[in-house]
Amino acid sequence: MGSIRSRVLAWIGRRYLARQQKNGFDLSKMSILPDNALMPLKRDGLDPVAELGLIRAEAPISKLDLPFGMNAWLVTGYDEAKAVLGKVTGFSSDFTNLVGNAGVTEEQNPGGLGFADPPVHTRLRRLLTPEFTMRRLSRLTPRIDEIVAEQLDAMEKADGPVDLWEAFALPIPSLTICELLGVPYEDRDDFQRLSTARFDLFGGAGASLGAIGESLSYLDDIVKKQRENPGDGLLGMLIKEHGDEIDDRELAGLADGVLTGGLETTASMLALGALVLLKDRSLFETVRGDDEAVHRFVEELLRYLTVVQMAFPRFAKEDMEVAGVQIAKGDIVLCSLSVANRDGVLGDDMERFDATREPTSHLAFGWGIHRCIGAELARMELRTAYPALVRRFPEMRLAIEPDALEFRKVSIVYGVDALPVLLD
Repeated sequence: MGSIRSRVLAWIGRRYLARQQKNGFDLSKMSILPDNALMPLKRDGLDPVAELGLIRAEAPISKLDLPFGMNAWLVTGYDEAKAVLGKVTGFSSDFTNLVGNAGVTEEQNPGGLGFADPPVHTRLRRLLTPEFTMRRLSRLTPRIDEIVAEQLDAMEKADGPVDLWEAFALPIPSLTICELLGVPYEDRDDFQRLSTARFDLFGGAGASLGAIGESLSYLDDIVKKQRENPGDGLLGMLIKEHGDEIDDRELAGLADGVLTGGLETTASMLALGALVLLKDRSLFETVRGDDEAVHRFVEELLRYLTVVQMAFPRFAKEDMEVAGVQIAKGDIVLCSLSVANRDGVLGDDMERFDATREPTSHLAFGWGIHRCIGAELARMELRTAYPALVRRFPEMRLAIEPDALEFRKVSIVYGVDALPVLLD
């Protein structure tokens, strides 16, 4: 399945780049980014590379060299990242800021919340927020329990090693998102493929942008079907309650945002969190404990792993000063969430995973108006899946040496390519 997916993604990338060349795009401008620009997206196993910590210790906001003449800053301190992410009036996340750079065009705007500023962002988030309250999400609890149990049942029937990524981490959020959006379960393979492709920068911008475009085209069709016959999922509810306030492209953009924020990210958390468990089997008892112990475990995992390594880029709308650093109008500011969540201002020994640590105010879901709207749904899945996994397979262990695991080389969402385990 992995080789098939790789061929499909390569085809998407080639198709996109060929189309861009026909439109006059100069591929020579897609040169490999300098090492210091890619460095915030690299890791040493589960940890941000040591260089990031050294940069944070020297200056929590530092200059970052980017191509295409962009003036950029890298934010590595927790307080400084929180200040940037929470500053609505001074920074813009609108997609138009990217247009004209590296061949990006207005037509490639994915829509949704991530690349929108107020008042557009405010209007769309107002429509979406009621669907993500705990009261609305609670209806998914029985289905999440069923999904987890079904995956564990399938794993139990397998012979030999089982890939936790394919059999556990990926299908749980995939099926949950299908349930939430109200789209057919048989489409989940498309959801998984399109979600993974957009975050992998190792194959170049072409594959990522091509996957986003294909996702929006696919979701446009889903939206049209929901317009004709609204279901009980998120899309159907938005159409029933706000159909006159939102057009099909905006709906597809919101659905794409849910796919972006809720599938690949939660899948990576489930896989990497399982790896943390497998590296320290004493944690099995912790996860088998009461709800409070599981809550602490999940919150510490979110902080420690921070699978979304970088926040959406912010563009300065005016000259300003942040933590003593002068940022000019038009500068791009990138917040490294992974290293900010290891900042010592959050407590002692934050480079270490501590399942007994009292939850901290981490940035794993971002901060401010662009904080992940599906944060509580992700927590629901994690709190359900980990205890169920260790209770069903108390003797589970890695099927290969830890050093043989292959992690993603350069990806906004960090993860492992496969996690083979023996269950008994």
